[in-house]
Amino acid sequence: MKIAYFDCPSGISGNMILGALIDAGLDPVYLRKELSGLRLTAYSLRLKKIKKLGIAGTHLDVKVKEQQRHRGLKDIHSIIKKSKLSRTVKKLSSAIFRRLAEAEAKVHGIPIGKVHFHEVGAVDAIIDIVGACIGIEKLGIERIYCSPLPNGRGKIIHAHGLLPNPSPAAAEMLKGVPTYSAGIKGELVTPTGAAIITTLADSFGGLPRMKVESIGYGAGTMDLPIPNLLRIFIGEAQIPAERDAVLQIETNIDDMDPKLYDRAIAGIMKAGALDASVQPIRMKKFRDAVKLVVLCRPEDKDKILDAVFTETTTIGVRIYLVQREKLRREISAGKKISYLGPQIKRIKSE
Repeated sequence: MKIAYFDCPSGISGNMILGALIDAGLDPVYLRKELSGLRLTAYSLRLKKIKKLGIAGTHLDVKVKEQQRHRGLKDIHSIIKKSKLSRTVKKLSSAIFRRLAEAEAKVHGIPIGKVHFHEVGAVDAIIDIVGACIGIEKLGIERIYCSPLPNGRGKIIHAHGLLPNPSPAAAEMLKGVPTYSAGIKGELVTPTGAAIITTLADSFGGLPRMKVESIGYGAGTMDLPIPNLLRIFIGEAQIPAERDAVLQIETNIDDMDPKLYDRAIAGIMKAGALDASVQPIRMKKFRDAVKLVVLCRPEDKDKILDAVFTETTTIGVRIYLVQREKLRREISAGKKISYLGPQIKRIKSE
């Protein structure tokens, strides 16, 4: 299985994604030919090799030849639907724009049909998003992984004034994604970049085990204290298992009636935990105790913590972001079938 890993120490944007794909082997001639199927003519693509703090990457710039009108999701879907793009590219790019529209609708408190994109509704964003999907299909990438994403500091200059960093739309799309403060002034994760990677990536975390075949660098526009480059690794997965990242919440408890643990686990699972268990431990001063371990999705952290503090006597917990590798599972005819790549490894009745 061919996979790609996006390494984003300086953030991610639409043109950085497309630049990295080109740097990793996507033929610009093929890209231009496929993009012509959109029937958009008021733009040109400019590619050049540039260096960021001594490291070379490909910088892509979409030059728009005339003033663009604001477009809604329906307009953009119409452009994509009427194009000569492949079915896969149409499906992926439409899903990315829908995710972006849903985020904009949420932060502005309006129906999705009322969203009119500004910067991201122009031709350059359409080219970035559709071009990224073309590249992923052409390079044969079947699964995508990504590093945790950095947030910049300071304010963002927007068409309607100053915005917090990350922008409200980007922040909405990054819910549930591992992020951290990079301490770098500037917008590191753009709404277009956030829409693309959160739609396409299967999980966020460390570099997966893979046999790397090509590496590409997509250069950003800003000059930063670190190389402003998005790096992509493309190659064959070494273990075709699924990967994701979850939160592990744990605590040691020595003052709770053991008869109440079954009820506590049931309450925590009802709150949305992926798993919950207790194990006996020996603590200081020769005290017998148990360690409660709970796994949950990052976006469910608050309600799981509420359940833990309600159902147990603990007054504090430890929280870790942990990586998982798991067999792909599907339910068919009342049976759960687990796969390692194409191979069936487990079958059991549900």
